[in-house]
Amino acid sequence: MPIRAVLWDIDDTIFDYAGADRIGMSRHLEREGLPDGYATVEDALVAWKRITDVHWARVADGLTDFQGQRGDRVREFLGMPGMSDAEADEWFGRHVVHYEAAWSLFPDTVPVLDLLAGDYRHGVLSNSSLHHQERKLRTLGVRERFETVVCAVDIGISKPESGAFLAACEAMGLAPAEVAYVGDQPDIDARGAVEAGLVGIWLDRGGLGGRPELVRITGLDELPALLRGDTRFGAPSTFG
Repeated sequence: MPIRAVLWDIDDTIFDYAGADRIGMSRHLEREGLPDGYATVEDALVAWKRITDVHWARVADGLTDFQGQRGDRVREFLGMPGMSDAEADEWFGRHVVHYEAAWSLFPDTVPVLDLLAGDYRHGVLSNSSLHHQERKLRTLGVRERFETVVCAVDIGISKPESGAFLAACEAMGLAPAEVAYVGDQPDIDARGAVEAGLVGIWLDRGGLGGRPELVRITGLDELPALLRGDTRFGAPSTFG
């Protein structure tokens, strides 16, 4: 069955989330001051990323919601467990101003979307919220590139659960075998997609490797040739 559509992850796949978060938090800390417990800004940035990963995993596991994870991240990062929701929201809101000012697509995003536009339909499946990701895509100028945007917070199922991938396929009216999924996480994205019956493609921008069972690319510029080389990625030379 030929591939008819590409489903995309957003953060750290087409949008440089890690870069924007790092720049935004660095600027935020310049204004707010370095919290107690961190020797350097770099120490604080490493901790912020670790804390963010932990609390996003809690959202995926249904242990908290989108808004709740924001406050929890702030309280843990600042070492202030008694901080009120309002205070945490205000602190996070000041961070968001700097974070959003640093938003950018990866340089290969638009060129590859242009190359694929005539041959494949496109949609999004994200573990974030629809409101947040719709706004992000519109701000970045690419919302019209995707016919559907499906988000875990709104459907109540997160990647790597098969139900999340199947919901996105259903939204596009396609069988899983007709859809390729591209994401930066080997297990949450690529393996989860494969287990749901899609073609999972791991975008390994960092060149980590080490997962020979997965279809892997190191940049989006490799994707058009991969998709067009064989409709089911059956050519061994395609995998590299």
